Amino acid sequence: MTARTTAGIETWSTGQVEPSRRLDYWIGAVCECFLEMDITTPVRPGFDCSIERGQLDTIGINRVQGTGQHVYRRKASVERSKTNYYYLLCKTDNDWMATQNGHSARLQPFDLVLLDSRRCYDFNFPVTANTLSLELPISWVESWIINPERRIGQRIDGRAGWGAALSAFACQLTPELAVNRPLPAKLLIDQLGALLALGYGSEIPASASEQRDAAKLLDQISGAIRLRYAEPGLTAVAVAEQLRVSERTLHRCLNNAGLTFSGLLNDCRMAVARRMLSEPRFDCISVGGIGLRVGLSDPSHFIRQCRRYLGMTPAAFRRQR
Repeated sequence: MTARTTAGIETWSTGQVEPSRRLDYWIGAVCECFLEMDITTPVRPGFDCSIERGQLDTIGINRVQGTGQHVYRRKASVERSKTNYYYLLCKTDNDWMATQNGHSARLQPFDLVLLDSRRCYDFNFPVTANTLSLELPISWVESWIINPERRIGQRIDGRAGWGAALSAFACQLTPELAVNRPLPAKLLIDQLGALLALGYGSEIPASASEQRDAAKLLDQISGAIRLRYAEPGLTAVAVAEQLRVSERTLHRCLNNAGLTFSGLLNDCRMAVARRMLSEPRFDCISVGGIGLRVGLSDPSHFIRQCRRYLGMTPAAFRRQR
């Protein structure tokens, strides 16, 4: 596929239009810079975003900054696309959600996710949309990763192992670097490809028995968390001891599935909290009491978790139902 061409750094900014037209302008800018997508935002009155784009040979480097928003690409948009790419995304400031190919990844700062524009997807940026988005040619990705369709939508831990190296390197790929290259473009691109392959770990397929054992352990870990989520201070060590495996085996099993212990535990706790805050029959329980029931004894920590997972405080979530 022929790479897009960019002379210097291109910029799109909602600051160029009046506030009432900013969201419409932004949707047009995103469609022009990336692909056809739909966007909604809960903060339309104060909406403000920008894109800066540079081209590093075959790879597009896009820096998005601005207001929280929900971005989604539907089947009709996919069918109308004449060109498609893989996108490697990374945020460094807030948690966010990405869904594609049956995977729903909750990403923390510096985590990465690979997405395929030939499939539908959803992004939810609850706080800010500040994101690095690397536009990668399909043939290039497939030259580095075996069966990348198995990888899309899965979280890459940006703070451990090769994922940390990939995250650190990717975050240095700015639109400015694409213009003022410290090294030849091919060298930088090959470095990115090698780290992307390493970030996904071994490509040697597991045997059928290994796959069954891993799936069984994953089910056991998930089941133990569902039974014990209400325990304050529940740890991976405690669950590993219950299942009679090492803590390292537990973390490796979760990592191979694109998951983390803290992520699973928090997802479980906040799913229960969401249900309790949503149903009138639990109104007799205070917000702090709900936090205690899901294993979060510190009220301020419970409020922070609600802001992260629900986009607002627990009291505000209860009022707006």
